[in-house]
Amino acid sequence: MGTTYEKDVVAWANEQAALLRAGKFSAIDIEHIAEEIEDVGKSEQRELANRMAVLLAHLLKWQFQPERRSNSWMRTIKEQRRAIAAHMEETPSLKASLTRPHWLVGVWADAVATAVSETGLDDLPANNPWTMAQVFDANFFPNESITPQLTQEGN
Repeated sequence: MGTTYEKDVVAWANEQAALLRAGKFSAIDIEHIAEEIEDVGKSEQRELANRMAVLLAHLLKWQFQPERRSNSWMRTIKEQRRAIAAHMEETPSLKASLTRPHWLVGVWADAVATAVSETGLDDLPANNPWTMAQVFDANFFPNESITPQLTQEGN
């Protein structure tokens, strides 16, 4: 044992875990362990933010480019909803992010940037026009009264 955090983080992590399991608390690298634990939380939040941005971008595309609606977009919307729900079930504390205005503004900005990049549209809403209940509602598709059905061509 003795690999430094800076030299090989994976070997270091394995050594730190072994030291913890052996009860050798005086030998552990407390500062770096604390940083790594904090990073786990940040990583979980980034994953939620990324999935939310993808979901919102596809909802924007669905609403503002009805002529280009596809089964692919629908599948992405459904998959992101499913993955976000599973992620929040596994990590319930992430639900608090959905009520933080600053976090939501950042996610919305990412979603708009993605939608603009993929569509060329530049007149998208400055603020999210949907409630979180709508965003997560499996039957909600902007400007649609019912969930569209997939067609055989699989687009």
